[in-house]
Amino acid sequence: MSIIVLAFLMMTAPVLAAEKVLFDNGHGQRFQIKEQGPLQLSGLAKVIQAAGLEVGTVDQPLSDATLAGARALVISGAFRPLDPSEADAVARFIQNGGRVAVMLHIAPPMATFLDRLEVRYTNGVIQERENVIDGNLLNFRVVRMKEHPLFKGVNDFAVHGAWGLINQTDSAQVIAATGFQAWIDVDQDQKQSKEETASYGLVVLGTMGKGSFLVFGDDAIFQNKFLEGNNKILAANLAAWLK
Repeated sequence: MSIIVLAFLMMTAPVLAAEKVLFDNGHGQRFQIKEQGPLQLSGLAKVIQAAGLEVGTVDQPLSDATLAGARALVISGAFRPLDPSEADAVARFIQNGGRVAVMLHIAPPMATFLDRLEVRYTNGVIQERENVIDGNLLNFRVVRMKEHPLFKGVNDFAVHGAWGLINQTDSAQVIAATGFQAWIDVDQDQKQSKEETASYGLVVLGTMGKGSFLVFGDDAIFQNKFLEGNNKILAANLAAWLK
């Protein structure tokens, strides 16, 4: 009888859910994890699932309630800003041990939230002079990376229209950057000047309370079209970091 009862209990015992990663879908995002087009994020979702994580979306305003039960949050390609109450909720989520990855398509909508993370972005996209892809200065391979598990097995990764990132405090640090001849056309005269030329941050890693965050200056890194080679390895490492 005890064997029968044990078997019954095993059959009826609840299956433990995998740790969940939520993708924000409530701020005008045009690139989705459930779509299959070249600029969509379905490939990234599969990579995260392959790491043993459950993937879901949140369409409602970000709050303690909508983030409850999640291990991590991804905000990729937002076209609308987070409300102050949403920024507060995401900050609490990180402080309580959550992990958040932000990927910029257009940077201004994320300005208020990035301020909470004490990260700034440049007032234009980067044009690189080194490791350029197909002659387009906006598209290039990133080779300057600090030692970090995010870059394990990654010799370089490709970006296609990236914003520069600046850490404002020691609680965050730039862990990937351009070469020293990169520039941003601040005065929009289509000419590179000495004042516009520098090495610009592309990935920032930071901590807040018990949790941590990553900010990527480009969301195309993980879009289906570009999710190959080292970019795909980077995605797998990101999944491990989220976990």
